Amino acid sequence: MLELSEYVKIFIAILAILNPFGVLPLFLSVTGTSPEPERKKIARTVGLAVAGVLALTALVGDTVLRLFGISIASFQVGGSILLLLMAVSMMFAKDSTGTDESPAAAPDLRSVAVVPLSVPLLAGPGSISTIIIYANLAASPLHIALIILCIAVASFATWIILRLATGIGRLIGPLGLSIVSRLMGLLLASIAVEFFAKGIVKLLPGLG
Repeated sequence: MLELSEYVKIFIAILAILNPFGVLPLFLSVTGTSPEPERKKIARTVGLAVAGVLALTALVGDTVLRLFGISIASFQVGGSILLLLMAVSMMFAKDSTGTDESPAAAPDLRSVAVVPLSVPLLAGPGSISTIIIYANLAASPLHIALIILCIAVASFATWIILRLATGIGRLIGPLGLSIVSRLMGLLLASIAVEFFAKGIVKLLPGLG
């Protein structure tokens, strides 16, 4: 188990990687003609889907890596590079997911809430990689439970932000959303550099 301050840091990192403010414009465009109760249901579905995907990752991600013979250090370095690319995209106001999926391809709004809003826009490769890395920082059931708690709180915050999407969009506007997304990108870049430094020292102990 890590220090309490480390789990606070993990929560902030997960929230930054999820970057719910980054999907607000898409969420508003998809649910623009929906009544407010339906929009709130979609936001709740997104929050639950993100929490479920990431919690499952925390529980079985390490097993999947061992199945493919991938070391945590290698995954840490690879994941940090992916996070850095996402951060650069966020800071330059580009789509950080790299996906071309369109919500129009989904048959209903509930489907859109899962794909692409939840996966891969929120619970995408970057967040999944991060959860696996954090889950392997300590080998104890309590540590995994606390990681899942961080995921739950970050997913709850995501749900609240999407639930208040109309008011937030009206209050801060497109420019405000862009600024918040870029600040999240800067924080994510710092996290990526830290992941890379720790992973490369494990792969090449001489650098330490």
